[in-house]
Amino acid sequence: MEIEMTGEGLPRPASFDAEALAQGIIEWVAFETPSERPDLIDRLLDHIEASFAGLAVAVRRIPGRDGCGGQLVLTYAPEGVSGRPALLMGHIDTVWAAGTLAARPVRREGDQLFGPGIFDMKAGSYLITETLRQIARAGLRPPRPITVFLNSDEEIGSPTSRALIEDLASGAAFVLVPEPAFEAPGTVITKRKGWGFFKMTAHGRSSHAGGNLRDGRSAIREIARQVLDIEAMNDSETAATFNVGTIQGGTRVNVVPAEATIEIDMRVDDMATAERMLKRMLSRKAYDPDIRLTVEGGMNRPPFERSSAVVRLYEATSALALGLPMAETSRGGVSDGNFAAALGLPVLDGLGCNGAGAHAEHEHILVSTIAPRAALLHGMLMSRRFQEQALSDG
Repeated sequence: MEIEMTGEGLPRPASFDAEALAQGIIEWVAFETPSERPDLIDRLLDHIEASFAGLAVAVRRIPGRDGCGGQLVLTYAPEGVSGRPALLMGHIDTVWAAGTLAARPVRREGDQLFGPGIFDMKAGSYLITETLRQIARAGLRPPRPITVFLNSDEEIGSPTSRALIEDLASGAAFVLVPEPAFEAPGTVITKRKGWGFFKMTAHGRSSHAGGNLRDGRSAIREIARQVLDIEAMNDSETAATFNVGTIQGGTRVNVVPAEATIEIDMRVDDMATAERMLKRMLSRKAYDPDIRLTVEGGMNRPPFERSSAVVRLYEATSALALGLPMAETSRGGVSDGNFAAALGLPVLDGLGCNGAGAHAEHEHILVSTIAPRAALLHGMLMSRRFQEQALSDG
């Protein structure tokens, strides 16, 4: 596809072939990539690698480990182009099990393109990868090197990719994350909550519920009191939320339960709140002195705060715009952008396609947003004026 440029060297959105890009996205969706299937993930990584054959793009493949799939780093740095790279990060794993596509194949209804994993986030990851491929194929010279990073364990907390994410981000000029776009076209994400996860277990003492009730110490009774306390913090805390998502305990109805466990999701607005609530959660005590309470866990992702660096990047994007009505929003969900933002870097998230239904059966993207998003990404990577504004100290 030939990208038509304006007099200022910016791409014209109309020159992007939305149908061709949609077909490329559909090809990626056809590769089922549940987080727990590194063998299937490798097939998509092979496909992506093959698409860069013969291009001046350095390809680094990191094998999967610990039950997780591999990672891929693509770098384009033509001769004479130097400096801290622009880093684009996406994930290719999905929450959908193998076989989902057979039961729920890709389909199109007007502007809506449905498919498992298409919104979160095959479409966005495809767009950053294809944008890099088009720039390299045309032999364009961006203001700085471009790195695209794709991982396959984001949906399970990025356990094997976090170190590389932080290493790549620490050397980057700015970071772009094409996670799904929400709300009106042009809306991007400039803030995300941090995510903590805890497992709490009450260790009591079993006894016969009929003959020796008072000899026992009910772990379920203890954990029920803990649940009420934790859920009540949603009313008292303004910068944190809590959800007790699972509860397990007991063996039989006529046995005083010796053990009960809950799993707790915590979201926080900022690091000060994260540190305070982390200490509070890990130091919780049992109400019953005869019951032992253990709490494990911590922060999986730090908060993505709306820093001055993030604001400058957003303002530069708004000035670039390319016809999109720009706006910003915040999200309670997390992404790999949280890791980069916590390092103090300029990060902009939500640069993928608009749509709805992440992790749901109605998951879809809007085809009408593919070309405008592709043009915006292309412009951000190729516009020297944009990058100077984004990285200016004001």
